[in-house]
Amino acid sequence: MTDESDLIDRLRDEAAQNRPTAETPDVGIIMGSDSDLPVMEGAYEALFELGFGEQTDFEDSPEERFTFESFVVSAHRTPDLMYAYADTAEDRGLDVIVAGAGGKSADLPNMTASIAFPVPVVGVPVQEKSVDSVIGMPTGAPITAVDAGKSFNAALSAAQVLAREHDEVNERLVAFHEGQKEGVADVSRALHDLGLEGFRARSDES
Repeated sequence: MTDESDLIDRLRDEAAQNRPTAETPDVGIIMGSDSDLPVMEGAYEALFELGFGEQTDFEDSPEERFTFESFVVSAHRTPDLMYAYADTAEDRGLDVIVAGAGGKSADLPNMTASIAFPVPVVGVPVQEKSVDSVIGMPTGAPITAVDAGKSFNAALSAAQVLAREHDEVNERLVAFHEGQKEGVADVSRALHDLGLEGFRARSDES
């Protein structure tokens, strides 16, 4: 069984390696529990959609230029691990963190934002009752947050941060946005041209 201290030591060791940024994860995805994964999978989906690779070995980056990593980090059960993750984020090459947590005391996103500053954090309230906790940061301690369960949007926001520095990510975001517009146009034309019944029949067939 992996000990918390082993993960903390790993993070500290990675931070000390000073690896080139092209070889380190650009985005970190963290969540308070693996029970949050069904909601947080939207962030994975968005980053895969944008051509990001999942980096599971800090010392062996995948072939994709832009990558992300993920960890389970509990603000309440493993506060030392949360602190180590946030404290080493910048030295480990992370440019932005997507942090999700549930419950009424969803402290992981805002605590991470406080410790990792100035690395930006996009908070994801896993449940509706988590919204107030995630967005409740005092003046001078910023966090960006999405609506409950919208981890896909959180990852898009993370990519937008990267896009300010990397034209390639910007182009991927623009292409994604254009694809969404085309999809709406296709649906609009089909609904008009086929009429309600024809549109429903087409939808049932697909």
